[in-house]
Amino acid sequence: GGFAEPEDVIDCGNSGTGVRLIMGAMATSPITATFSGDASLRKRPMARVTDPLSLFGTQAVGRSGGRLPMTVIGAADPLPVRYAVPVPSAQVKSAVLLAGLNAPGETVVIEAEATRDHTERMLAGFGAEIATEVTPEEGRIITLKGRPELRPQEIAVPRDPSSAAFPVCAALITDGSDVLVPNIGLNPTRAGLFTTLREMGADLVYENEREEGGEPVADLRARFSPDMKGIEVPPERAASMIDEYPILSVVAANAE
Repeated sequence: GGFAEPEDVIDCGNSGTGVRLIMGAMATSPITATFSGDASLRKRPMARVTDPLSLFGTQAVGRSGGRLPMTVIGAADPLPVRYAVPVPSAQVKSAVLLAGLNAPGETVVIEAEATRDHTERMLAGFGAEIATEVTPEEGRIITLKGRPELRPQEIAVPRDPSSAAFPVCAALITDGSDVLVPNIGLNPTRAGLFTTLREMGADLVYENEREEGGEPVADLRARFSPDMKGIEVPPERAASMIDEYPILSVVAANAE
């Protein structure tokens, strides 16, 4: 519990992550909320989230194709859910886990391919009982015990590795560079670019490695690296560096 019914439409602007996570969080509370967004967000389908949320007993009514504006009626007596995510999506996984917080029993999410795990880490940091096991048959099985006593936390949000990629890569290919980028999140589901650059022979060092809010963090030091070599990047690393391919191509053009 704890959510009050909003008096007006919730305008999520351009945030697809925002609307899907809020829908998940309120899906197991007995309230009704209507969501909208800008012209771009109103074109995006929401059924990939509302379909699994319906398993809890949630109802959703929107425009054709499951698009916003959409009204979500939270489940008054939610059921625990076991859900295999059909297409890799951290948003869908996170929405189901957030809904599971207010459902009895255990909510289980199964993903054949690992996606970004910020939600699992943060839930654990707040005191939720959440466990992940990997099996050859099903992949990652994430089990969340419903209705935990969550503890308030002070969160230091790590800086975005995708944004850090640009000054880091610029330093590696610019003669005389020595750049320090502090407090970068090094979550393994996000830091594939840095792993790849180091394999190429980049002078890229992790300093002051630590953990903040359940996330691995470090200060990145990047220096001019004239002797980088081209490498074969394993396909399973793709998801952890999907936003960084354009800037990697610039570095690759300067490698042997």
